[in-house]
Amino acid sequence: MSALEVSLAGIGLRSPVLTASGCFGSGREVARFGSLDHLGAVVCKTVTPNPRQGIDPPRGAETASGMLNAIGLQNPGVDAFRAKDLPWLAERGTPAIASVGGHSVEDYVTCVERLRGAGLVAIELNLSCPNLEDRGFMFALDPARAAEVTSVAVAAADVPILVKLSPDVTDLVAVASAVAEAGAPALSLVNTTLGMAIDVDTRMPKLSTTTGGLSGPAIKPIALRCVWQVHQALPHVPIVGMGGIRTGEDAIEFVLAGATAIAVGTANFVDPRVTAHVAEGIARYLDAHGIESLDAIRGATKQW
Repeated sequence: MSALEVSLAGIGLRSPVLTASGCFGSGREVARFGSLDHLGAVVCKTVTPNPRQGIDPPRGAETASGMLNAIGLQNPGVDAFRAKDLPWLAERGTPAIASVGGHSVEDYVTCVERLRGAGLVAIELNLSCPNLEDRGFMFALDPARAAEVTSVAVAAADVPILVKLSPDVTDLVAVASAVAEAGAPALSLVNTTLGMAIDVDTRMPKLSTTTGGLSGPAIKPIALRCVWQVHQALPHVPIVGMGGIRTGEDAIEFVLAGATAIAVGTANFVDPRVTAHVAEGIARYLDAHGIESLDAIRGATKQW
């Protein structure tokens, strides 16, 4: 057994390194820079029941330590994703995790049902979508609504469900506990946090939506705190940790906080080979410290 192998909600992965949804497409663009064999799985860009054009530009802006985005879930729809992207990944032997979103509970169920038998290893629920059935609030902001979506998705799926949550809540543990009780076998922590940037010359927001999702190194301390808090409260629930990971050392921090696996997102836009570097960095750390597997240090953060 390789020291990098992990088990996530019963899924055997050759590596703890995943890609964060929305930052890697389905792997086609990045594959020209090298093999994807170092990845545990590709978490694909979020798809919805029907194609979406997304939000009008400008919808991306760099910040001093990351980036803001307001893409609006642009995607070709779940059927096109299944027909075109999943076969490409299967041909290369790359495990695939679909990310699904929607504006209603029915949207999530539709996506999950259409992905049955598609050869996925898991499905991630992107709950940071406005819920048009409930005043537009994101599902991830309300424990009851998050649990409702989780419950029906788990019932409709033929693979494990990962629930991706937002850090923009007062009590993340309450939301995480609700979705775990609703049957989620694993969590993805965290999605972007809400941010804003202004062009001082035009005095206009740098995003057409005014605010957008902040990602990258700026949110790493927030993401680490979220992973640690949820792991302390729910040590039995596997977590995919993400938020500002660029190096093997960053990844090890998330494992020490309680993550079973990690996902690399924004750093892919800076270096298309960053996931390979992260995997190599994890392996070097384990070797240097004589650690046989990540299980030995998961959640092993010491207290003062």
